[in-house]
Formats: sequence, structure tokens, C-alpha cells
Amino acid sequence: MKVTEITNLEFGKMVQAASQKLNQNADFINSLNVFPVPDGDTGTNMSLSLQSGAKYERDADSTAVGTLATALAKGLLMGARGNSGVILSQIFRGFSKKLADKETLTAQDLADGFAAGAETAYKAVMKPTEGTILTVVREGAQAGLNAAKKSDDVLVVMDAVYEAAKAALATTPDLLPVLKQVGVVDSGGQGLTFVLESFNDSLNGRVAEEGDYKPDDAEMDEMIDAAHHQSVQGKLDPDSIKYGYCTEIMVRIGRGKQIQHDFDYDTFYKYLAGLGDSLLMVNDEEIVKVHVHTEHPGKVIAWGQEFGDLAKVKVDNMRMQQETIMEHDEETAADASAVATAEEPADTAIIAIAAGDGLATLFKSLGVTHMVNGGQTMNPSTQDIVDAINQSKAKRAIVLPNNKNIFLAAEQAAKVADVPAVIVHSKTVSQGMTAMLGYNPDADLADNQAAMEDNLSAVKSGQVTHAIRDTQLDGFDIKEGNFMGIVDGTIKVTDADLLKTAVDMVKTMLDDESEIVTIIYGADTTADVADQLQQAILALDDELETEVHEGDQPVYPFLISVE
Repeated sequence: MKVTEITNLEFGKMVQAASQKLNQNADFINSLNVFPVPDGDTGTNMSLSLQSGAKYERDADSTAVGTLATALAKGLLMGARGNSGVILSQIFRGFSKKLADKETLTAQDLADGFAAGAETAYKAVMKPTEGTILTVVREGAQAGLNAAKKSDDVLVVMDAVYEAAKAALATTPDLLPVLKQVGVVDSGGQGLTFVLESFNDSLNGRVAEEGDYKPDDAEMDEMIDAAHHQSVQGKLDPDSIKYGYCTEIMVRIGRGKQIQHDFDYDTFYKYLAGLGDSLLMVNDEEIVKVHVHTEHPGKVIAWGQEFGDLAKVKVDNMRMQQETIMEHDEETAADASAVATAEEPADTAIIAIAAGDGLATLFKSLGVTHMVNGGQTMNPSTQDIVDAINQSKAKRAIVLPNNKNIFLAAEQAAKVADVPAVIVHSKTVSQGMTAMLGYNPDADLADNQAAMEDNLSAVKSGQVTHAIRDTQLDGFDIKEGNFMGIVDGTIKVTDADLLKTAVDMVKTMLDDESEIVTIIYGADTTADVADQLQQAILALDDELETEVHEGDQPVYPFLISVE
């Protein structure tokens, strides 16, 4: 079989297949985290990022692949979580810019798109590191360009891109010694390889082989339901909704008395695409499930019966739903207005990212004006940060990521926010709190950014968590379930006892100039254990000043800073 172009239908299926593949394999990708800590989230971040991109692509009202690719890139950017999600968004940003005017894609277009994606991704990272997702996309893109010189078959080019990416992934441990030490490949590179594999399988029309993952009914329902009704929320006038009936059907393929056609994905899809928008189809050999916004739900139902009998039918009047939503919003707004204060928005919004009510209270006591929930277990998206900046109504904004895996998403948010915004590159909660000591409400953005960043080096940050697998790293033989003390990104101690791990970690952090030790205990420990830790630290040096705060943070029983 030879294929010389990719149409909107093929492109949509490629994106959908990749989103599903990342969702299926998110936990596996997470497990490739170099540190054996329970907050490895590369797979989760990449999956959620691509889910956002896939929704934008599905909702785009166009049959031009270039337009669909632009929508995919936009959705990826706004939904990007973590550095891996942002880099994935940059790959498809470059891809979409190169192909923006294309109705369909030739083999050469496909190769050129991946090459532009690789170039854009490298430019997006201040210090590109080989042995990462960047290596994987570069090697895949080069193989695509080479293949396009010899063939006009998109299947040949896509296969070359995927095979080269897979080979490049296998070399990542040779390029990054820490990967070889731990015995894993790069997690971001693995995520991208899954995306390319899905593209390749989709173009080749491959079905799941025996033993491969196949989504069950609950998962297929979840895919149909996810996020599609957000487009009719908020202030939208019900009368302006073009397609008013959210229609869902589930068809048992090849069964029933009204069958007129053997099931063919393209035939089934093309007819439904002409009936409305927000179309999503999920199918296996026995079942096809459909979600579509349309003015003709009866036609959707009748079309399904031409391929099988109906196992499920659901039709919602979205105009009626929107009227109810607007009535509720008006009541909520009236209630809020009744209790609103006359306080004006701050000239400068200071937005900190952290998980835990206690941490939020601490940050606000230091002058932070707005919190974004997230950090160790769930990185916020670019959209989450943009929303926090814009909804603050401030004239300018400063963002404290408090996690290096949020840097790229925060930087992208600052570029697209409605007001000027800067990032203070705090890698930890402790650094974020120390940065606040350098904030001057009378200074401009640039001066505040410089002063706050200068403060970052004034604190040592320690974190205690538990290992989720056996591994050897940083000279330690780490056992699953044991605790680890990590200081500024390096494992310093490991032990089966929580309190001993924390005390031994603090010992490595203290020096002759140490004056203040701050203990923030999380949701997985208690005030009593924190008090025991405080007394143990004072026993090391009774001239130290110690503070204990409840942080409620997940994953890390203790966050400890030394100044």
C-alpha cells in the first residue's frame, strides 16, 4: 500500500491515537523518572498536554491539515504541563508553523514539519541536553528528511521517523550517564516515541494485536465525555450555539436488522463530520462510540443503525443546559457582589505555585497575592498560570514556580498573558519563600526579579520522601519504601526510618554560618513527629533558631530549609 497524502481525516486519527497511547502508558513513562520518588510525572504531564491539544484539534472547524495542526499546537501550549509537556508543544509549534498553509500533507511536508519541530524545540530550551526528548525528535526528523528524498510515500517517511526515534531513545542512556546508572531511558523521549509510534500505526491502519492494550467500555466512555462540553459554558448566549444537541451513540458493529453497510471508519466518520462539530469516534472490532454536536440527532442515530444495533443513545439539549448555567452564574455573581469588598486589585500580582493549604497560608503571609495549586504531584498547565495572571486584574505579575519542572510552562504563560509578567526561578518551596524577602512593592518588575533571584542562593533546600523502587543512585543502594533526604536535587541520605533520615539530612546541610532551620511538615506526617525532629536538630546545635509549620503538602513528609 502506498499513500501520497495525509488528509484531515487521517491527521485527526493520528492525533487521537497518540493521545490515547499516552494516556494508556502514562504510568509506565512516570516510572522512568531517574529519582525513585513518587512524584515522577512526565507521563502524566505529556498525556494531559496532548489531551488538550487533541481537543483543540477536534474542535477546529476546518478540513485543512495546516489549520488542524495549528489548533493542535495551540491546545498543546495552553494545556502544557511540566517541561516535557512544553517541549512537546514546541515540537508541534514548529511543525504547525511550517505546514500552516497546507490543505493536505505530502511525504515531503511531513518530513519538513518534523524537522521544523525539532528546530523549534531546541530553541525553546536554554541549555539543550542530549540524551533527552530533544535527541529523539532530532534523530527522527533527520531520518524523515532522508526518507523523503527517496520516496513520496508518507508511510515510508513516517516509518523512518518512528524507527529512528526508537533507535535514538535506546541510545539515551549512553548520552546521559545518570540514565545508564539507574537503568532507564529518557522518560520524555519515551513519551515522544509513543506519539510517533501511534502516528505510524494510525497511518498504516494497524489494529491492536492480541495481548496489546484495548480500552474497556468505561475508558471509552471517559474519552467520549472528557472536556467536550466546556465549549458551551460561561457567558455564551444559548441562541448563538450553532449545533444545539450533544448526541452520543454506541453501536454494536455488524449486529441488528437495519444493517446496510460493513463498517468502514472513513465512511462512517465523513458522514457524521458533515452533521456538526466536536466529533469524536472511538472504536474497536465490536463497538463504535460517537460524540457529536449536531442539529440532527435523529440522522446520527439512523446512520449508526445502518452499521449495527444501538447499545446506547444519549441526546442533551445544550441550549437548555446553557440557560440553566447562566441562571446559576447570575445567582452566584449576585451573591459574590453582596459580600465583595472595595479592595482594588494589587498593582503587582505575586503568584506562587504549591500544593497544600498550609503552604498557601505561609506564602500569603509573606506577601504572595495568588496561589496556583500544584507542584510536586501535579504540575499546572500553561493555561492555569495564564488564568491566574489574567484573573488577578493586576498591572503586572511575578510568578514563583517553586519547582524546576514548571519553569518552561511558566515562561510560556508569561509570554501570552495579558499583562507584563516575569518568572523568579525558584526550584523549591523554600527558595520561593526566601525569594519573597527580596520583593519591594515600589520597585519595577525587572528590579524585583533580579533581587528575588539573588535571594535564591541564600537558602539550602531539603526534601524527605520515600523511594518507589529499588535503585542505585548518587552512590546509594536505595530500597523501595525507604526514605531519602534530597538536598538541592542530590540524594544525601537514605534510611528506613523517617526521623533518622530527616536528621541525617539536616546534618549535611548545616555549616558554621547556619542560623535558621525551618521545618514544614506534610500531609503524611504529624506535628508530634515534627516536634521530635525540631528537638533532634536543636540537640545538634542549641544556638540554631528553629521554626515548625504545617504545610499539608503531599509526597514529602518534610520540607526543610537552612539559612
